[in-house]
Amino acid sequence: MKLTWLGPPPEGDFPVLRQPLGAGPERAPAPDFFIHLQWFAAEDEGRTEEPTEQKIRKAREEGRVAKSQDITSAVVLLFAVLAFALGGRFMLAGLTDMMQFFLSRSAEMDVSRSSLAAQAFLTFFLRIVGPLAIAAFVAALAGNLIQVGFLFTTKTITPDLNRIVPRFGKWFSRSFVSSEAAFNFAKSLVKVIIIGIVAYINITGRLVDILGLVNQTFQAAISLVGGLTFRIMLQAAILMLIFALADYWFARRQYRESLKMSRQEVKEERKQSEGDPLVKNRLKERMMSLLTSNMWKNLPQADVVITNPTHYAVAMRYNSLSMAAPMVIAKGQDEIALRIRRTALGYDIPVIEDKPLARALYAEVDIGEVIPEKFYQAMILIIKRVYEMRGVNTAAV
Repeated sequence: MKLTWLGPPPEGDFPVLRQPLGAGPERAPAPDFFIHLQWFAAEDEGRTEEPTEQKIRKAREEGRVAKSQDITSAVVLLFAVLAFALGGRFMLAGLTDMMQFFLSRSAEMDVSRSSLAAQAFLTFFLRIVGPLAIAAFVAALAGNLIQVGFLFTTKTITPDLNRIVPRFGKWFSRSFVSSEAAFNFAKSLVKVIIIGIVAYINITGRLVDILGLVNQTFQAAISLVGGLTFRIMLQAAILMLIFALADYWFARRQYRESLKMSRQEVKEERKQSEGDPLVKNRLKERMMSLLTSNMWKNLPQADVVITNPTHYAVAMRYNSLSMAAPMVIAKGQDEIALRIRRTALGYDIPVIEDKPLARALYAEVDIGEVIPEKFYQAMILIIKRVYEMRGVNTAAV
């Protein structure tokens, strides 16, 4: 059997080897078995950029969020213990009533056939277990909402054939030699140690009472063991909740690391969200060409052309009945400015020199836009000059 090593794709840092080890440069026959080196490559290699808001939002929509199961488990345990503390007597009374009910009817009831027995058992079961179940459900819901908020998605349970592709390198490194594996092992070990220490302290503190249970009544023994168990569970739940905060911090850190992007991914996402710069430039050029072609058509309708006088020319149009302010209908620089002046003279349009105003209008007002309010005073003077040139009374202007 020939063993062939296949390297990463051609765009990688290493060449693609498609021949057995030790073979010459000639092409090798098709292998019987091969191992792809890409299976063992680090997928996060080269991902140094922080995830964008779009990447985080997309991951959340797919159900990928930073969440610690330890926080949920600790909250569920704490709520269950508190529910047992508040409703323990009620649950114990229900258990006592159930035992009395079935023991009193054991001689006259066929448990396997009687529907009354099944109904009675269901009623007692809900009475005993119901408070704990409700508390655990509320705690699990609260634990998840606190961490990730309200999120509903079906993508996490949608079948995906890509997940069964063998990725031995990633699985091995993540399960045994990664920081996540080391943290999970240490976390499990610390949990066992914490619970063991809590149990040891509580039991040794009541060891004399425990040894004396042989001389106590059944009710006293139940009370002692129940109280000791409750204290151990409550202390363990509180400590587990505090410990889970560290796990949540680690989960958030791992989540951010898993969403990190390469520079190429950031560029591609920016292209998708903002548009390809080349396409945007082409559209801008096309829009400018359209505006330029319309500019020459609208230029004969201008009322005045303001010039620099040689570098800039801005053609203005104003109709006091239909327009709130003068509008720029054509503008240009150098050769285009010269052509605008010549066209204006050909149509007997007044050309007025105002260097600051021409330069400002060219820089700040696009074709088809009315002038801002800060140019009103200067334009009033220009319009007065146009009226005077045409012999119009400017007393009312």
